[in-house]
Amino acid sequence: MAANEADGGKPLDPNIHRVDARTLRGLAHPLRIRLLNTLREFGPATASGLADRLGESSGATSYHLRQLATYGFVEDDPTLGKGRERWWRAVHMGVAFDSSANFLRDPDPEVRGAMGVVLHEIATMHTQELNTWLGTMHEWPNEWLRSSDLSNFKMRLTPELSLELAEKIHDLIDSYRDRVPEGTEGSAVVRTHLHMFPRPTD
Repeated sequence: MAANEADGGKPLDPNIHRVDARTLRGLAHPLRIRLLNTLREFGPATASGLADRLGESSGATSYHLRQLATYGFVEDDPTLGKGRERWWRAVHMGVAFDSSANFLRDPDPEVRGAMGVVLHEIATMHTQELNTWLGTMHEWPNEWLRSSDLSNFKMRLTPELSLELAEKIHDLIDSYRDRVPEGTEGSAVVRTHLHMFPRPTD
C-alpha cells in the first residue's frame, strides 16, 4: 500500500488511519485492500473505473467501496462527478495497526483471521509490484537500473534492536519525502518495501 506502516508507538501523522479491531474487519478483504491501494496510488476514481483497472465487475467494486466508506477508509470526492457519477477517494494515505493490540493473538478468531487476510494481501501486493519491476526493468534508463536495489541482510538482534532498526529506516525514508516536486524531469515514483522478521536457526 502507498503507506502501510506498523505503529511503533510514535505520535501518528493525521494522514494515517489507526486500525482497531472493528475497522480491521472492514478492511479484511483482498479486493477492498486492492481498491484502497489503487485510490492511494492513482487518486480518485469511480467504481467502474476501478473495475476496469482491477479486472473486476463494477457491482463488486461499488459494494466494497461502500463497505470501505462505512469503516472510514474512503469517502465521496465532492470536487468530481456529474449527475449520478460517484467518485471515491482515499481518506488517508496509510494505515497503522494499534500498537496496544496484538491482533494475531486476539481471543476472537475473526480478528485473528482478519489480520491474517490483511497481512497476506499486503505481502501479495509487494510480490506483484516486485515482479512487475523485474519484468519491465529493461524499459527503464540505465540511471534507474543502477539506482534500484534488491537486497537482503541477516543479523542477530533482540526484539528491541529490531524495532529500533525498523524505526530508523522509517525515519530515513520519511526524510526523503517531498524533496522532489511533482513533474520534475527525470524523476519517478519510487516504491520501497521493508520486510523484517526473525527466522529459526535450526
